[in-house]
Amino acid sequence: MCRKIFIAGTQQHSGKSTVSIALMHLARMKYDRVGYVKPIGPKVETIQGRAVDMDAILMSQVFGLGDEFDLMSPLAFQRNFTRDFLNGKISTEEIYRKVLRARDELEQRYDFLVIEGAGHGGVGSVVGFNNAQAAALFDAPVMIITGGGIGSAIDAVQLNVALYRQEHARMKMVLINRLLPDKREMALSCLRNAFNVHGIAVFGGFDYSPILANPTLEHVSALLRIPIMGDQEPRRRIIHNIQLGSASVQKVIDELRESTLLVVTSSRDELLVTLSSLYHIPGFRRKLVGLLVTGHYPVAMVSQQILDESRIPYIRLPETTSQAFTTLKEDVSKITAVDDEKIAWIKEHAERHIDFAAIDALL
Repeated sequence: MCRKIFIAGTQQHSGKSTVSIALMHLARMKYDRVGYVKPIGPKVETIQGRAVDMDAILMSQVFGLGDEFDLMSPLAFQRNFTRDFLNGKISTEEIYRKVLRARDELEQRYDFLVIEGAGHGGVGSVVGFNNAQAAALFDAPVMIITGGGIGSAIDAVQLNVALYRQEHARMKMVLINRLLPDKREMALSCLRNAFNVHGIAVFGGFDYSPILANPTLEHVSALLRIPIMGDQEPRRRIIHNIQLGSASVQKVIDELRESTLLVVTSSRDELLVTLSSLYHIPGFRRKLVGLLVTGHYPVAMVSQQILDESRIPYIRLPETTSQAFTTLKEDVSKITAVDDEKIAWIKEHAERHIDFAAIDALL
C-alpha cells in the first residue's frame, strides 16, 4: 500500500518545493521506492518534446526519477491551455482521466508518494480541477505550508482549510516554514494552541536562511535572459548582497561585502578597470560574485578589453540601473537542480528540523 502526502501552500512561494525535496530525502531513508507527482502544473518547460511542470523536472533531476513526466506532471498548463478549456476544446472529464491514470500508476510503483500542489488551494479552479480537488482525488493527507508569522499564518491557513474541507480532502497538518530561530519554539507553541482545537497537527519546518532565499549568479542570468561573460566557475555561487557601485572607486572597494553582486553603470570606466585589476586577488574574489553592468551606452573600448581579459564574471544589461534593481527586487529565487549548495542545505537541515517519523505516523 502506497503512503501519500499532499503538500499544499497558502500562496505562491510558500516553500512547497523546498519541503517536497526535504520529504523526498527523508522518505528515501525509510522507504525503498519514493515517487513524486505535481497534479497541477502552471509553470511549464519543454523537455523531450513534452510540456512538463518545472517542479516535476526538478524532482526528476535531483532524485533520479527518470523521464516518467506524463505521470509526474499529468496536467501541464501549456500555452493556451486555459483558453482551450474555456472554449470547450478540453473537457473536465479529460483532465480527471489524465490525473487518475497518473495516480493509479504511481501508487502501484511507489511505497511513498509526495504530491505537490501549486500555489493556494484554489489554483486550477479555472479548469474545474483545483488543488483541493486534487488532494481529495488522491485521498492523501494534506500538509499546508505557511510562513512563520503567527497571526498571518493562522489567517492564511484557515482560509485554505475551508476549501480543502469543502472538497472532502483529509486536512491533517500544518508545517511552519521560515521560522526565526530565536522565536521558533514560541511561535510553534502558539500555533499548536491555535490549530489543535481544529484537529490539525503543527510541525516546525526550516528556519529562515539566506542560503535558500538568495539567488545564484546563474539564476540572475536566467532571469535577465543574458549570458554570463568571463569566468564561469562562480555561476552557482549564492549572492547574499546586491550593492550599487555609485560611490568613489575607493569607497566601493572598501564597502564591498561578502558574496556581492555589484551593479555598475557602463560609464564608470575607472571603477570597471579597477575591479578587473583586483579580480586576480583571492580575498577580493570571495567578496565579489560578479558584476551587473547596466546602461544604454556601450562600455568604452579599452575598458571593455580590460574587463574581458580579466575574466571577471559579468552580465551586460542594456537597461537602466533602476530597472535592474526593480527586476531583482521583485524576483523570487526558485531552486533548480544545479543549485548544489541549496539542495545539500535542505537535505542536511531536513534531518535536523523536520520530524518525519511523526509526520509519517499521521499518514
